[in-house]
Amino acid sequence: MSIGTFTVRALDPLKDAELLHRWVTDPKAAFWMMQDARLQDVEREYMRIAAHEHHHAYLGLHDGEPAFLMEKYDPRYVELVGLYDPEPGDVGMHFLVAPTDRPISGFTRAVITAVMDELFADPRTRRVVVEPDVGNKAVHALNEGVGFVPDREIDKPEKRALLSFCTRDQFLSARGAAV
Repeated sequence: MSIGTFTVRALDPLKDAELLHRWVTDPKAAFWMMQDARLQDVEREYMRIAAHEHHHAYLGLHDGEPAFLMEKYDPRYVELVGLYDPEPGDVGMHFLVAPTDRPISGFTRAVITAVMDELFADPRTRRVVVEPDVGNKAVHALNEGVGFVPDREIDKPEKRALLSFCTRDQFLSARGAAV
């Protein structure tokens, strides 16, 4: 069963801010840590990301409609500086699935798979790095389902995180097992 087509486009911090504001302030986005953000806060945060040389945000589309947010970053310069020893080809990732009134079975798994496909489409990407909150058990299961292997817990300024890695081969192996 196909869930549909996923694509990504560069995020426009001003045009997409209202949509993002609804997503990041939704109770289901608690781990995004923007529950109390105002529209201007969201605009400012994504303008900051847009201006950053090593951090990029994308709007994910499902059959042409906005459905998820994807961020990719270079962990040598963003998020994980000094918290682990990056290897050549490491790419950091965050993703957020839009809240919905009509959930589709398997949708979030399809989104993270599309995100990983997008990241590994760049031949320079050798390994994807994530650092979700240690309490976010749902995302740990999703991550492991696409090949991530937990490494260790780390302390970031805003949270205690589970540092995990996924190589291209681990992703392809997990993806093959899921077919």
